[in-house]
Amino acid sequence: MNIVDRFLKYVSFCTTSDENTGMTPSTPGQMEFARYLAEELKSIGMTDVSLDSNGYIMATLESNQPSEVSSQVPVIGFIAHMDTSPDASGRNVKASIVKAEERDYIDPRYAGQDVIVTDTTTLLGADDKAGIAEIVTAMEYLIQHPEIKHGKVRIGFTPDEEIGCGADHFDVKKFGAEFAYTMDGGAVGELEYENFNAAACKIHVHGLNVHPGTAYHKMRNSMRIAYQIAVMLPRFQTPEHTQGYEGFYHLIGMNGTVEETTLSYIIRDHDRTQFEYRKRELEHLVRKINTEYGEGTAEIEIRDQYYNMREKIEPVMYIIDLAKEAMESVGLTPVVKPIRGGTDGARLSFEGLPCPNIFAGGENFHSRYEYLPIPSMEKAMEVILQIIQKA
Repeated sequence: MNIVDRFLKYVSFCTTSDENTGMTPSTPGQMEFARYLAEELKSIGMTDVSLDSNGYIMATLESNQPSEVSSQVPVIGFIAHMDTSPDASGRNVKASIVKAEERDYIDPRYAGQDVIVTDTTTLLGADDKAGIAEIVTAMEYLIQHPEIKHGKVRIGFTPDEEIGCGADHFDVKKFGAEFAYTMDGGAVGELEYENFNAAACKIHVHGLNVHPGTAYHKMRNSMRIAYQIAVMLPRFQTPEHTQGYEGFYHLIGMNGTVEETTLSYIIRDHDRTQFEYRKRELEHLVRKINTEYGEGTAEIEIRDQYYNMREKIEPVMYIIDLAKEAMESVGLTPVVKPIRGGTDGARLSFEGLPCPNIFAGGENFHSRYEYLPIPSMEKAMEVILQIIQKA
């Protein structure tokens, strides 16, 4: 199966993750997709294919070199995630191939290229089914071309990356790679080894509902109090007002009644000191609300999700140099930049598996206007092949 057909098959699976289920994987579609992938990996000739009860897939491409050579070659891993973002629907994706100039939201630099798009009622799923398609197609190519000599390669596909849980049950020891790459970046040429420090936050506000005709000095409207918290945060420290290394507070959900309201935030900053300050600031605002309205009016829960992988990658920068060399060998100029987000690789790096991030080729992730230039996806697969051969 070619890489385009493979990707189009993958996006037919609805794998939207859901942070509220408390399960792994968080949604049944992810396990359905995982079962399909496990069978596909067996069918193309991968060995040691495993699928565990949490939806994690691992498989091996054995070295085809003499044992005395293989022992000197590092075991390399490639990782991608199966879930898609809850920010937009991933059900009944209607994908089609168009020329870039046929859609006004596609960057003009892709003019003339074939691009995979949706009908704009759903996201596409290039984040990160493009990464999976690139890895699987690269493995199939190497299996079909045994004249290309390579060492042992491990691949892994994870659930629930989009809700910060992709590495929760990833067995680094079982994976057994010296280092790995997540194929989870954006535009062609991107190479990333810095990411946000990240936390999720929920603020629960408790109100008191009284008939509005007799509410004077009695009613406590939790929605109005929650709004008060929201506007106390710095107005311009939000995603739409920040770039590069700048951090933010992002209100991603507000649900409430007069009696109860919940604010859901994500907190992001590349600098660890500033990251810790942002968490303390939210706690401070909750204390202010409780001073004004009474103890227990607002409660806060903060959960760290992942940290900046830079400190774990810098001691092994040769893996960045390897990726750069691979990109240059296929005619790309590496674009080294910080991730304004995170990947499974961030947490895995802290668990002993250095894991920078390479482009998968898609654009406008988490959006109904997500798209995937086909040449970018093909280049990503070529980069995988070059990394394996140059290791």
